[in-house]
Amino acid sequence: MGDTANSAKDWHSETNKRSSRDLESVRAGLERALAAFVPGGRDHRVGELTGTSDTGMSSETLLFDATWEEPGGTRHERLVARVAPFDDDFPVFPEYDLSGQFETIQKVAALTDVPVPEPWWYEPDPAVIGSPFFVMSRVDGDVPPDVMPYNFGESWLFKASRADQARLQEASIGILGRLHAIPEPEKHFAHLLGDWPGDTSLRRRVAKRWHWYQYAARDAGRSEILEKGFAWLEDHWPADSPTVFCWGDSRIGNVMYRDFEPVAVLDWEMAGAGPAETELGWMVYLHRMFEDMASKYGFPGMPHFMRPEDAAGTYERITGHAARDLDWYITYSALQLAIVYLRTGLRSVRFGERPAPQSTDELVTNASEIAERIGA
Repeated sequence: MGDTANSAKDWHSETNKRSSRDLESVRAGLERALAAFVPGGRDHRVGELTGTSDTGMSSETLLFDATWEEPGGTRHERLVARVAPFDDDFPVFPEYDLSGQFETIQKVAALTDVPVPEPWWYEPDPAVIGSPFFVMSRVDGDVPPDVMPYNFGESWLFKASRADQARLQEASIGILGRLHAIPEPEKHFAHLLGDWPGDTSLRRRVAKRWHWYQYAARDAGRSEILEKGFAWLEDHWPADSPTVFCWGDSRIGNVMYRDFEPVAVLDWEMAGAGPAETELGWMVYLHRMFEDMASKYGFPGMPHFMRPEDAAGTYERITGHAARDLDWYITYSALQLAIVYLRTGLRSVRFGERPAPQSTDELVTNASEIAERIGA
């Protein structure tokens, strides 16, 4: 299995490096920001910054320890900074609304019992560390890794019993149910909605994804498979479904677990409003994507986990809503991931981790699967 493992690591190298940021200057800026946020203390110190590479491909996540002196003694906090990427580093998204993400975490904490890290402060001024950022408390727990993918045979989740894997799956779908129960989502989360065209939340959500694709194509060039995919979505448009608040990046790699139960739900960059099926489709599809990789590299995978029919059945039992047209939403999710691949592929070219492609669709890792799904 050694050669197979090396091949899988080679696969991930193209999305491994994310930033050209100087961490020491960031550390000094965070130290100054901490002093401003805690003016009652003194001798504020921020320790060495460490990044995360096991999950995620978008915002920079920096972990650090902070200490300062206050009347009662030394205060010590373990914190996390979420930082908007530099434009030159080929960010995944067209815009990084750190203020909106910060407000979303605050509102989720106020409106639900879904566990989120405690938000500390938001800093809009890019001069402080080079980009806007926000800071939140660090939570201890286990995250299903992307590197190596959790279903490749070595992760804590893969080695767990089937019963514990099932518990984690149910609890993860339960997160969706709790978030989707928020009343009047377009009122509470108006700051996320923007002014996209369309007479339904799904129309507006797909319009936003088309804009995202056009942003990616500006640098990568037009993708034939993605444009065919968007045309397929239009030609097979699903029935209307109720609008709910959407976490957006609804996958188990964005959850910290303890004893297979969620203790922190992370990454709110894609949050908004839309049908519940967009969330289920993404959660199911991201596991399917890892299953395809496991098969390609000769790993056993977890084919019994996060199957569409099981996820939909659990969601209906928890919420009473029967998911409709889930295959359409899974195809929509495949197109979403393809846009991510366009941006991260360009990033890997930027950092010299892969040669420039001869065609745009070479960057779309899941192009063959999309073609199969839409009959192209």
